[in-house]
Amino acid sequence: MKIVECVLLLILLVTGVSAPLQKHPLLMIISFTTFGLVMSVIWMLLQAPDLAITEAAVGTGVSGVLFYLCLRRIRQMQGTEDEK
Repeated sequence: MKIVECVLLLILLVTGVSAPLQKHPLLMIISFTTFGLVMSVIWMLLQAPDLAITEAAVGTGVSGVLFYLCLRRIRQMQGTEDEK
């Protein structure tokens, strides 16, 4: 196994385990999107470009943006409830 593959698998393992264990929601989102990005690189190394593009677009891009927008909306809603 190449060193690059070992490093990517280690990063994948760390981000996969750390994402649900984070206490701060923004760090969870960052860990989740990092997981998707590393997974898309691994798909490219496995010579599956269709899966890599899908993982990068959906797993990293769309999901990450939707999670962030939901987090921002929740914080806005909590801010308005505190003012009442």
